[in-house]
Amino acid sequence: MPQYLACNYMPDDFDPSTVTEAMMEEIHALNREMIAAGVRKFACGISPAASAKTLRKQSDGTVLVTDGPYAETREHMGGFWILEAANMDEALAWARRGAISCDVPGEVRELLFFPAPEK
Repeated sequence: MPQYLACNYMPDDFDPSTVTEAMMEEIHALNREMIAAGVRKFACGISPAASAKTLRKQSDGTVLVTDGPYAETREHMGGFWILEAANMDEALAWARRGAISCDVPGEVRELLFFPAPEK
C-alpha cells in the first residue's frame, strides 16, 4: 500500500506559547484515531528551520554544509505524519483533519521507494 508524507507548515516567527491545551488534545485525538485505523506509521514535530543545515555537493566531490534551510521562505515544515493509505484521496482526507487540528497549512506527497540497485 502506498505511503504518504503529510506535513504542516509553521510561520518562521511561530510562537509555541500560542498552542493551547485544547489544540494539543485535538492533535492527540487525531493521532489516536490514525493509529486505530492503521494509517499512521510515524509522526513527529521537527525543530525550527533556523536550526537546519543544508548540504550541497561541490564540483570537487566534497560536501558544503551551511546553516539554515535550502530555500528562502516565510514558512517551514513544523511536523509530519507518515501515513499508509490506499491512495492520495485517502491520505488527503487524513491530512485535511491534520490541517484543522494544527490550524496551519500543509502538503501531502507520496513517498517513492525504489528497489535497491543490483550488485
